[in-house]
Amino acid sequence: MRGHLVIAMMFGAAFGAQAADMPDLPILRGSLPAGLSTTTVNWQGYYIGGQGGYGSSDQNFSGSKMFADPLYQAMYAPNSSLLAANPFIGGLFPQGPLIFGKASARTSGFGAFGGYNSQWDDVVIGVEASYLHGGFGGSSTVIQKNPQTPLQSPILLQDGYLHNVTSTSTAAISISDMATFRGRAAYVCGSFLPYMFGGFALGNADITRTANIVDKTTPSSPAFPPKPDFTATLNEGLHNHLIYGYTVGLGVDVNLIGGLFLRAEWEYIRFTSTVDTNVNTVRTGLGYKF
Repeated sequence: MRGHLVIAMMFGAAFGAQAADMPDLPILRGSLPAGLSTTTVNWQGYYIGGQGGYGSSDQNFSGSKMFADPLYQAMYAPNSSLLAANPFIGGLFPQGPLIFGKASARTSGFGAFGGYNSQWDDVVIGVEASYLHGGFGGSSTVIQKNPQTPLQSPILLQDGYLHNVTSTSTAAISISDMATFRGRAAYVCGSFLPYMFGGFALGNADITRTANIVDKTTPSSPAFPPKPDFTATLNEGLHNHLIYGYTVGLGVDVNLIGGLFLRAEWEYIRFTSTVDTNVNTVRTGLGYKF
C-alpha cells in the first residue's frame, strides 16, 4: 500500500512539472479567446427608426364592374343622360358589365418604425408599428370601338350619319400611405436579431373610375352637313379612402454600437377592398434602442 502511494505521488509531481511547461491557454482557464465573446446583446426596451424601401403592387380590378351603378347608368344604360343627349348611339353598347383586368407597378417609399421588445435570454417578443409613404397602385382600362361591330367600321344610323364611337373606361387606385401594426418574434444570434412578424394593415387610397365616350360622325351623303364630334365624360371616386388588410414578413436587425442598429426587411401586405391589392416591399432602415 505504501509503495502504491509513493508511485502516485511521483506520477503527480511529474504531471505537475509537465503542465507548468505548457502555454497559458485561456480556454483552460474558463474563458474564450478575444473576439469570441458569448455576451448577448440587450434588445429589451423601446426603439424608433427611419426606413426606405422599394416594392411592387399588384391590383385586380375585376371587382370594379361598371354595371348597375351610378357611373354605368349615367353613361351606358338605355335611360342614361348620355343617350338622352345622343340617342342614336344607344344600340352600340352591350347591356352588360365592363370587366377590368389586372395591373402591376413598381415604386419606392420612405417612412419610420417604432416598437417595444421584451427579452428572455435569447428569445425576443415584441410589438411594432411601421409606416411607409409612397405611390403604390395602378390602373386598368377597357376600350371599345363600336362595341357590337366586329370590324369596328363606322355605322350608318337613323340620323343619316356614319358613327364611329369609342368608349374608354378606366379604374384606378393610388395608395399614398400604409401603416402596419405587428407582433414580432425573434431570436438573438450574437449581434444579429432575425425576426418574423404578422399583423394588420391600414392604407390611405384614392379609388377612381372614369368613362369617356367620343362619337365621330361623317355625313352619309352631301345632303347632310358636317357635325362636330360628340364627347361625354363622367368621373366618380373615393378620395382619402381607408382600406385595410393584413401583413406578414421577415427581417433582421443588426446591432452596430450601443443602441444603434441596422435593419433589413421584406414585407407583404394584402388589402381587401373594391380593388384587391397586394404590396411587396424590401426595406432598409436605421434605428436606435433606448
